[in-house]
Amino acid sequence: MVQTSVLPSAAIEPSLILLDEKLPGGAYWHNVIKRGNTLRVTDLEGSQGVSLICYNADNPIERLNVADTAKIQFNAFLKKGMVIYSDMGRILFSITEDTSGYHDLICGCSNAASNAAKYGESDYNNSRNNFLKALGKRGLTRKDLMPNINLFSRVAVHPNGDLEYITGCEKPGSFVDLRAEMNVLVVISNCPHVLHPDTVYKPKPIQLTVWRSPAPAPDDLCRTANEEAIRGFINTDALFAQM
Repeated sequence: MVQTSVLPSAAIEPSLILLDEKLPGGAYWHNVIKRGNTLRVTDLEGSQGVSLICYNADNPIERLNVADTAKIQFNAFLKKGMVIYSDMGRILFSITEDTSGYHDLICGCSNAASNAAKYGESDYNNSRNNFLKALGKRGLTRKDLMPNINLFSRVAVHPNGDLEYITGCEKPGSFVDLRAEMNVLVVISNCPHVLHPDTVYKPKPIQLTVWRSPAPAPDDLCRTANEEAIRGFINTDALFAQM
């Protein structure tokens, strides 16, 4: 059962907000988050999952690598203090706040076949097609699509390897803050998680807020999490030291 109480929000100073948009269920969104700014994704009504991919906006051949993000941090489920790695060992995003606690790196995204199997023949939007539409507007193609992150999604891995979407963990009002550590092209598809068991297509709206976040402190949780993260930030900062 969805938790209906809205969680307390960490308010953002209005003067720091650069963009604040509601994304309807089934829709997609793409934008460049400048280095040092933060993208907040808020679950407004009890999300069934939000799919996300991202790229180095200055050189999109460098992009999200979910396998390395999980492997380097020994965790396939993202939380506060973790980072999102590119395929070049650099940091795309830091997770500076997270009131959901459930984000999946394993399951991939919905497509036309998975929608048909779950909802029957229809023209409902799916995340694969949404990603391709957004990428086309950025001069990218199908070859640039990679495995994605699923926000607001709790997935259990059983001993036999089976995956199960766990319902009832939705938290309306919960959010995740993603601080850009380079200029990041981010694409979001607000379609239900591919394993969500509901056979009625009813994706929920989310709020997308981009804001000027403070510079990280010397003891920043993400930048000092472990030796691998420190090395990733050294590699990332070195890229901008040359600019």
